[in-house]
This record gives sequence, C-alpha cells and structure tokens, in this order.
Amino acid sequence: MVNRLRLNEKAVRDAEPAEGRDYQVFDTDVRGFAVCIYRSGSRAFTLDYRHAGRQRRMTIGRWPEWTTTAARERAKELRREIDAGEDPLAQREQGREAPRFQDLIDRYVEVHLPNLAPTNASDQRSMLKKLVAPDWGNRLVTEITPYDVEKLLNKIAAGRARPSKAKPNNRARKLQGSKPTPIRANRTGEVLRKMFTYAQSWGWRDDNPASGFRRRIENPRERFLTQQEIRRLAAALERAEDRRAADIIRLCMLTGARVGEVRQARFEHFNLEHLSWTKPASMTKQRKIHRLPISDEAAAIVRQRQMLVPRGSPWLFPGDVPGQPVKEIRRFWIQIQKEVGIPDVRIHDLRHTFASLLVSGGASLEMIGKLLGHSQTQTTQRYAHLMDSPLRAGVDAVASAFRPRPKLVHDGVDERRTG
Repeated sequence: MVNRLRLNEKAVRDAEPAEGRDYQVFDTDVRGFAVCIYRSGSRAFTLDYRHAGRQRRMTIGRWPEWTTTAARERAKELRREIDAGEDPLAQREQGREAPRFQDLIDRYVEVHLPNLAPTNASDQRSMLKKLVAPDWGNRLVTEITPYDVEKLLNKIAAGRARPSKAKPNNRARKLQGSKPTPIRANRTGEVLRKMFTYAQSWGWRDDNPASGFRRRIENPRERFLTQQEIRRLAAALERAEDRRAADIIRLCMLTGARVGEVRQARFEHFNLEHLSWTKPASMTKQRKIHRLPISDEAAAIVRQRQMLVPRGSPWLFPGDVPGQPVKEIRRFWIQIQKEVGIPDVRIHDLRHTFASLLVSGGASLEMIGKLLGHSQTQTTQRYAHLMDSPLRAGVDAVASAFRPRPKLVHDGVDERRTG
C-alpha cells in the first residue's frame, strides 16, 4: 500500500480503505501534508507537524468538499505559519474555547442581575433572551463590532409584530403590525454597553463596541389628569366593589408612589404617628431607602387596611396566594378607564399627576424629586415646564406696568388719565 505520492484527485478517490484501521497517504511536495483514509471510507486532508517538541496533527478539511489543490494551498500557508513559530492547531482550539455571546449573557445574568430590582432584572433577562440572543448567541464575544451593535439596535427600534407568535390565536392580534420601539432600542443599548464593560474586566475583549451607540430620540409621555378627571376617578374608586384594588390606586394617587411599591407595601413600613412611609431599598427602583411624608388621607387608608387584612399578614394588600402580596390589578384598571373615560391614562400617569399638583401648589423641583424618590435631577426636570404658569403671571405683572394708558377726550382735548 503506497503511503507517499503526489496527491491528486484520482489518487484520493481511488485509495481503498483498510479493514479495521485508518491510514494516511502523504504528499511528496508539501512536508506533512496527507490524506487520511478512514476505515468508514470517508477521507480528509491533514497536516502533521511538530511544535515545541510535540507531534501535532491538524485536519484541513474533508474530501470532496475540499479539493486536493485547495487543500495543498492551505497546507502551504499553514507550513509557513509553523516555520514562523506559530501553532495553528492551538489557535483553532483557542477559537473553539473562546467565550461566545451566550456565555456573556449567562455570566451577566449570574453576576449583575441579582443586584437589580426584580422587575428590572426580569425585563433585562427577557430583553436578552428575545431580542439579542437569537442574533448573537452563537457568535464569539470578540466578533461583535460597533456596526453589529448599530444593526441590531436598528432592528429593535423598527419593532416587531405583536405578538411574536407565528400563528397568533386572536384575530385582532393577527391584524397588528410592527410598532416602532426606539425606547426599547435605547434600553438594549445601555444593557449591551454594561455587558461589554464586564467583558473587558473579565479579559474577554479589549474594547467596548457598544460604548458609543446612537441613542434614539425619546419623547417622554406627559399625561396629567385634569381636575375633572381626578374628581371622576375619585368617585369611581369610591363606588368600586374591589376595595383592595381601589385602595391601591388611591394610595398611588396620594403618594406618587409606583404601583409596584404600593403592591408590596408592608404595615411595618408606615409610621402613622409621624405620618411617614419608609420604603426599603429592595422595593425602590434606585435600590435605596426612600422615606417620605404621607397625608392624613393616605394614613386613613393604612388604618382601614389594618382592620380589613387578616391578623398576621404583613402585607398592606395581601394577594390571593397565601403569603404573597397582590400581583396584578390590570383588569380593575381597565374597568376604571372605561368608567371614568380615560382610556389613554396609565396607572403610572397618576405619579405624573401627583407631581403636577405639587408644582401647582408651589413645590420646588428639589422637593418634588425628594417626594418621588428621584436619584438624578434630570429625571425631575421633566416637570420644569409646568412651572411656566406662575412665572408667566409674574412676567405679565411686570409687562402691565409698561402698557400705555388709554386716552380721555374732554372738550375736544385729548387727556391721559392721571392718578
């Protein structure tokens, strides 16, 4: 059996497999280049070489996917790398062991998400699973470029059909097309930037391709209830049969708290003697303790809940599952929206309305920020324009002093009012 000749297509094709073993036929032109004939009958081109005293064998590719000519040219390239002191097989193995983006997702979820509020952590986990992993999951972390980041964020900003199911079981949902989601793209960009910062600290790559991602324009929602809407809402809550859900909405309105903070409130968090509510760090979005004063009306709700809630339950609004707070009041709110005639108002808009009422009462932005628990002043700045009304009244008062006085006509003579 010939084990050395100048390899060509005919020689590779005609080589007979040996029973019970694999063997190689080496090329006479390129040192170490060979075709391996497996006992199964398949063939592959290989390159044998030594590096640092170790005997190595690297598979170039299978025949006939690789022709003899193409395999020989690749063997020559590899031989030049070997003569330069490199180990191409070790480089390939390192590439296989290099972390992929799914590995980065798994470690990010393990290391970073436990430090976030449960809602935020759940949102980021869903974002990575549905929006990022399908496109990048199998790619190497080092392969991602700024162009890839921009391309992915453009795709997210364009939106996707709702729901994501290929065959939705609801005809109305079938008619829903894609809805642009630029804010979702911005939040994804922020998460990717944080993830690649971790990747740098772990030595997985040297730069951060998401550090300069382009932020899409965000137009924050500004929906404030009018005085009439507030009165209609208060009346509807007073008539509601579901007192638990009604009191949650009322407490949101009276304190400006997020609905999640109200749902998870415990009796121990309230000091009814000093009329204060201390939210633990585990409940707040900023992961900081937030203490705020409450009104007599809010305290009255807490006292009423003390009488309604079964003894031993720590929750202000216990849920249907024993030992857990109430989970959801979405159906109740939809019913209230229809009854009051405010279909475009979210529960979170009650927080904005609370801030607008503070502004109309003369509160400063600093005071509003403290009551709402904002950790950054720019978050409170969204309410700055509401202060235009009292400022405009002051400007109008100054302008009135400069208005020309009306003329009086007396005996054919124009006279200006005096005194």
